[in-house]
Amino acid sequence: MNFTERLRASQNAQNSLVCVGLDPDPRKIPQFLHQNENPVAEFNRRIVESTHDLVCAYKMNLAFYEALGEKGWQALRATLALIPKSVITIADGKRGDIGNSSEMYARSILEDFNFDASTVHPYMGFDSLQPFARNAERGVFVLALTSNPGAKDFQYLKVQGKPLYEHVIRRVKKWNTAGNFGLVVGATRPAQLKTIRALALTLPILIPGIGAQGGDLRKAVRYGCDASGFLALLTAARSVLYASSGEDFADAARAAALSLRDEINVCREEYFV
Repeated sequence: MNFTERLRASQNAQNSLVCVGLDPDPRKIPQFLHQNENPVAEFNRRIVESTHDLVCAYKMNLAFYEALGEKGWQALRATLALIPKSVITIADGKRGDIGNSSEMYARSILEDFNFDASTVHPYMGFDSLQPFARNAERGVFVLALTSNPGAKDFQYLKVQGKPLYEHVIRRVKKWNTAGNFGLVVGATRPAQLKTIRALALTLPILIPGIGAQGGDLRKAVRYGCDASGFLALLTAARSVLYASSGEDFADAARAAALSLRDEINVCREEYFV
């Protein structure tokens, strides 16, 4: 199966479009965990064990692990080892460099850590992304339209009468010959998300910004899914990870993930079934 087929199979088997962002901040995890040798690894273990049956994917922003040095890398490896094979793992590093550098980045993410997918930026063109895309089973999520205020600096610039992000999407569609490319579109851009899905009917769309960032969940489901109600990854991090700061944090995370999954599925039934 190519990556898009793998993602659809995971979403169907898990009955979920939820992607939890495993972006642990040592300053925010419960204090009692700091008695462990690797508090972040222990925090992630409990989150994964309490939520893995409710999600289709986990997305790990590599910066949260890189900042911790060796213990961060240890925590990342320990976390990946816990995630069931039926659940997609996404390395969120937003890579994209000249060819030989991208080869090394891709080797690290896809071979050493064995992630299922990567996030990349398109600014340097296809040769900078090709190393991530050679294996059709591994996904490549290209930044299309982000939710940060600075998105307006470049992503909305008009090029031949169309915003730059539309040119990115059209190019990604051409690159998607093996069925393993997708897009990243912020949930705080619902009107543009609707337009983007119309342009990219069959591409997976990773949609961060659900939860603490305030993205409109119903619109993200309605406009982000494909025609059959799949291929959107609705991503929440802080609203799940830090649902509680007490000893019940894992149970609270499960409750938050369950509520999110069920709310998404209600919307899917309304719009797509």
